[in-house]
Amino acid sequence: MENTQSIRTAIIGAGPRGTSVLERLLAHAGHHAAHQEHGGAAMRLHVDVIDPYPAGPGHVWQPGQSRLFLMNTQSFYPTLIPEDPGLPAAVAGTTFDRWRERQQQDPLPALTADERAELAVLGSNDFPSRALYGRYLRSTLQDLLEKAPDGVTIDFHETSALSVHPVGDGTFDVGLATGETLRTGSVVLALGHIPSRLNPEQRELQASAAQLGLRYLPPAVPADVDWAQIPAGEPVLVRGMGLNFFDTMVQLTEGRGGKFTAGGPAGRLEYEPSGQEPFIIAASRRGTPYRAKAALAGYYASSVTLRYLTEAALDRFEAAGIRPGFDHDLWPLLHRDALWAYYSTLVRAQPGAVPDSTAFLAALEEALHPHAHSAANWEDAVDSVLAIHVGPRHRLDLQGLAAPLAGRTFASRPEQDAAVVEFLLDDARRSALGEDDPVKMAIGALHHGRAVLKTAVADGGITDESWVAGLRGWFESFVEGLASGPPALRSEQLAALARAGVVSFVGPDPKFGVDRKAGTFTAASPWVEGPPAAARTMVEALAPGNRVSANDSPLLQQLLKDGLVRSRHMMTAEGAPVQSTGLDVEPHPYRPVAANGSVTEGMYVLGLQLSSAQWGTAIAAEAHQPGTPAYRSGQRTLRDADEIAQAILRR
Repeated sequence: MENTQSIRTAIIGAGPRGTSVLERLLAHAGHHAAHQEHGGAAMRLHVDVIDPYPAGPGHVWQPGQSRLFLMNTQSFYPTLIPEDPGLPAAVAGTTFDRWRERQQQDPLPALTADERAELAVLGSNDFPSRALYGRYLRSTLQDLLEKAPDGVTIDFHETSALSVHPVGDGTFDVGLATGETLRTGSVVLALGHIPSRLNPEQRELQASAAQLGLRYLPPAVPADVDWAQIPAGEPVLVRGMGLNFFDTMVQLTEGRGGKFTAGGPAGRLEYEPSGQEPFIIAASRRGTPYRAKAALAGYYASSVTLRYLTEAALDRFEAAGIRPGFDHDLWPLLHRDALWAYYSTLVRAQPGAVPDSTAFLAALEEALHPHAHSAANWEDAVDSVLAIHVGPRHRLDLQGLAAPLAGRTFASRPEQDAAVVEFLLDDARRSALGEDDPVKMAIGALHHGRAVLKTAVADGGITDESWVAGLRGWFESFVEGLASGPPALRSEQLAALARAGVVSFVGPDPKFGVDRKAGTFTAASPWVEGPPAAARTMVEALAPGNRVSANDSPLLQQLLKDGLVRSRHMMTAEGAPVQSTGLDVEPHPYRPVAANGSVTEGMYVLGLQLSSAQWGTAIAAEAHQPGTPAYRSGQRTLRDADEIAQAILRR
């Protein structure tokens, strides 16, 4: 009689991370079958995949969404398939860029005309639509299913999981919205973006809108929003000028028939309105949007090599038994790298900026060197070097990069609008210079450093207090505003819209409210004189909050209520516990910690709900690019998925 091992698991969430777990399960099942010893146990694996959205793309990456929504990374960047030679090879699939090339040479019959048109002009360095990435995910999943090893069966349930209950014999019952219950040996929580409750201010705005007949659009995935409900020709107040803002901007302009043309001076973009646009009034804390990405040949600036915040430096901390603090240990190293990247680029790209560049770089290198006896004074040493060699116009104000309007007041909103347009055009110009712009290379060092920081801080790698006060307290928003911006084209488009009178800006540090007498939302900046901006429609151009404690997911609420999972608490420097954003988990693989402190065995977590154990959980896996650093964090999510797959198959 055949000796057969039967395994059943459920993956809740069928977006990229859930699909990664499925892909790793298939890879390990195939590896097991290929290396099965004579007389060894055969393996039968059944996987239930649960998600109300079609598997592969999941919620965010649906192929049918507007093609105006672009990815925030270029074609060469993302992958669903790991490239780590230490992991079992995938049964099918490849990186997005190789898939793109294949479709250009031999397109799938199922591709739509729009997909073929986008692929025809899409290069490795271009930014694909989110819809096309969704097609890649769906296509890759189909390839995986066609190559699934013998003994593996998969059921897809296009519905929601509402509950997970331990049965008592090491198995779980998963309750579906259809009323069906699935009995399974393990459960993977790959929930992705989950519904979130509004904060008190947002609830008040929503309630005021209902009372006064206004339109309030809360935080949402842009593809879920009914943009047609925003009336043409009327003001719309948009809060947030990060990535969701650009989706809002393009949908309300180009998405309504307007056109961008290179008809201005020196090919500058101009906007031809269709007449169907609303008047967009944009507001954010900085008063400006995220800085645009530099034009680079790869994901990381090739002219920037980290000298101080390196993976070797992390190893030295570990070898010395030091659990680093962010502000005290890690940021000073990355700050040095940003300064060196800026000034070494300045000397190379603008030879006249520093008279004696050789002496300057030698003195700067000496000042930046982390001398143990003078670590507290290194910034003073750098300032002394700069005072001798570099004029004020060419010095770097790193913190000021993230707040370009700080310290300025404006006599009117049109004056402030002109300042924002000037910022946008200057930033786009710098982006076009790429590796030859000192500011963009300083940001490039921060971008490199972010990859190293992800490894440094994972799994309790830094102290709780420095996670709360440093990494999440100030650095995260600082670096996102500099290094997580849109393609430079979006900055040029926004400047064109402002010049065309389609977009205006509120100014820094805006205060929002409701004028009940006038029946409008309002927003005003203390730095801009004049009456508040007013509109009967307000859009929160923000993603739903990724906080476990504020979730509006029936499944996650049930797991919290039953004590199978709990939020992670961190201690501040004052010894006060603070509820962090993600689940409390025990590595490796990541399993949730229950309310009583025990580990919920047989349940695994992957993705956004790991935001208290990892940093940067929203970033997809990086494909390897020849000639660029292969940071450990680049394919961390795929290795996490592999660990989960191994654990499932060992149960």
